[in-house]
Amino acid sequence: MNDRLPHEKGFHVSWDQIHRDSRALAWRLDGRGPEDGAWRAIVAITRGGLVPAMIVSRELDVRVIDTISVKSYAHQNRSEAKVTKSPQAELMGDGEGILVIDDLVDTGKTLELVRKLYPKAHFATVYAKPSGRPMVDTYITEVSQDTWIFFPWDMALQYVQPFRGAD
Repeated sequence: MNDRLPHEKGFHVSWDQIHRDSRALAWRLDGRGPEDGAWRAIVAITRGGLVPAMIVSRELDVRVIDTISVKSYAHQNRSEAKVTKSPQAELMGDGEGILVIDDLVDTGKTLELVRKLYPKAHFATVYAKPSGRPMVDTYITEVSQDTWIFFPWDMALQYVQPFRGAD
């Protein structure tokens, strides 16, 4: 039996690491769009998908970017996913040629909801957990289901006392 809280098995991601992993995601997606290898647009799932989407859009030179806001967490507790802001309907259609990007797929509930709305979109995340992996077309790193990922935008730098010799 595992008595750990979700945040006790942590995977800490630095700004440098999210940048490297997002660039790796871009490289994996390069030339895979349906329009001569290009993507029509990128849609970031906010908030976590904003940083990876910006990096991927820069690397792939995709200038049309929109967002979809899906809320599925209240603090560290999962709740039912719901769309709170949709991308432009005329841009999206059924999702053909659209690259939907998020930082992480956990249970897959968020991507399942967005996939129902845009079934022909390509779904990419930087990190994937096993339960959500079937909802993702492309990802970079898999982590265990019981790992809590600490993203740099959720963290603050602060002084830490050394084990010995503290002044």
